[in-house]
Amino acid sequence: MNTSAVESTSTIQEAENTRLIVLISCVATIGGFLFGFDSGVINGTVDGLKQAFHSTDAELGFEVASMLLGCALGAFTAGRLGDLWGRRTVLLISSVMFLVSALGAGFATSSVVFVAARVLGGFAVGAASVMSPAYIAEVASARYRGRLATVQQIAIISGLFCAFLSNYFLAHAAGASTGVLWLGQEAWRWMFWMMAIPSVLFLLLLLTIPESPRFLVAKKRKDEALAVLQRLYGAASARAKFAAIDVSLAEDHHRPRLSDLVNKTTGKLRPIVWVGIGLATFQQLVGINVVFYYGAVLWQAVGFSESDALLINVLSGGLSIGACIVTVFLIDRIGRKPLLWIGSAGMAVTLGIVTFAFASASLDATGKLALSGTMGVVALAAANIYVIFFNISWGPVMWVMLGEMFPNQIRGSGLAVAGAAQWTSNFLITVTFPMLLASIGLAGAYGLYTVAAVISVYFVLRYVHETRGKELEQMEG
Repeated sequence: MNTSAVESTSTIQEAENTRLIVLISCVATIGGFLFGFDSGVINGTVDGLKQAFHSTDAELGFEVASMLLGCALGAFTAGRLGDLWGRRTVLLISSVMFLVSALGAGFATSSVVFVAARVLGGFAVGAASVMSPAYIAEVASARYRGRLATVQQIAIISGLFCAFLSNYFLAHAAGASTGVLWLGQEAWRWMFWMMAIPSVLFLLLLLTIPESPRFLVAKKRKDEALAVLQRLYGAASARAKFAAIDVSLAEDHHRPRLSDLVNKTTGKLRPIVWVGIGLATFQQLVGINVVFYYGAVLWQAVGFSESDALLINVLSGGLSIGACIVTVFLIDRIGRKPLLWIGSAGMAVTLGIVTFAFASASLDATGKLALSGTMGVVALAAANIYVIFFNISWGPVMWVMLGEMFPNQIRGSGLAVAGAAQWTSNFLITVTFPMLLASIGLAGAYGLYTVAAVISVYFVLRYVHETRGKELEQMEG
C-alpha cells in the first residue's frame, strides 16, 4: 500500500469541516420535511374543503390531487433552474413557494384560489425533491455522502408524521376539522398555516449556507468556488478539488443544457439517463404510495375497522422511519446496489404473499372482502415487512443515486428528466389504484405491483452501477 497516499487521504479527511458539511446538509433536508408535510396535510382537511367550497366528489378529488400537477413540473424545471441560478437559489425559491402556498391554501375563499395555492406548493415539493439530494451530494464527501442523503427520506417521512400529528391536535382542539379555532378561523385552515413555520425556518437557514461548489465552478466563479471548497475541505485540497471538478465538465466548458443528455456520437439518449428514469419509475411501480395514500381504504376493504386501519397506518409510518435509520448506517458500508436488489427481492416476496392473502378473501354479507383471522395476520405482517424492505432500499437509495450518479455536466438536466418521471409515475399509480380496485380487485392490483418488483431485481442487477465511495467527478455518463 502507498504510505504517502494514505497519509495524504488522512490529511484531507482531517482538514474536512465535517461539522459544517453535516449542518448545511441538514438544512437542505428541511426541503424534504416540507415535501412530506405538504403531502400529508391534505388528509385532515377534506371535510373543511367540502364545507367551504361546496365541492362535488369530482371537484374534491381534483382539489386533493392538484398538488401533483405542480410536482412533475417543479421536478423537471428545478434541474434546469439549478444549472442556471444555482442549487441554493432554487431551494430558496421553493421555500418562498412553500410559505405562499401554506398561507394561500389557508386563506382560500374559492376552489380556484385553493387549487392555485396547492399547485404552487406542488411545484415547491417537486423542486425540493430533486434539489435537496443534489445539493447534499455536491457538498458532502464520498465517504459519508450516502448517509447524509438518506436523511432526506427520514425528513420526508417525518414531515408526513408531523402533518398527521398537527392535524390531529388542531382538529381535537376545535372539536372537528371544520370547527372554529383561533382568530375565528376553522381548524382545517390552521392545518395549512402550520406549514408556514417550517417554511420560514427553511428560508432563514438557507440564507446561512453556501452555494454548491460544483455549480460555482460550472459558472466559472473561481474565487467563490475556491472559498466554498476551502470552508468544506480545507485549503490543502481545495485547489485539487476545483481542478477535478473543472476537468469533469464539458471540454468546451459550455453551460449545462438538456441537449447534453444526448450522446453526440449516437444521437440517442445517454444510457445513464435511462437508468435514472428506470430508478425513478420503479420506485413508484412497486406500489408504495398505495400504502401511504390509500392505507385506510385498503385495510378497511379487507375487513379491518376504520380505527384499526388508521392504527396500521401509524405503525407503517413508524416502521418507515426505523427502516430509513437502518439505511443511514448501511448505505456507505455495503453500497447502493446491494440495498436496491435486496429491497426488490424482499418486496417481490412480501407483495406476492399479500397478493395471495387478498386472493383468498371472501365476500361478507355487505359485499366487502373479508380475510380469515390467519390470513388477516399474514397480510398485515407481509405488508409491513414490505414497507420495511422499501424503506431500507428504494425509498432513500433512489434519491441518493439520482443526486450523485450523473456526471457534473448533466446532473441538473438528468435530475430534471428523472424527477419528472418519478412524479408522473407517482400520479399514474395513485389515480389508477381506485380503478384497479374496482376492476380486478386488491389481489389483481397487488399482483401487478409484485410483477414490477420482480422486474426491478433484474433491472438493478443488469443496469445499475455502484456509486459508493466515488467522487462525483468519477461518475461516468
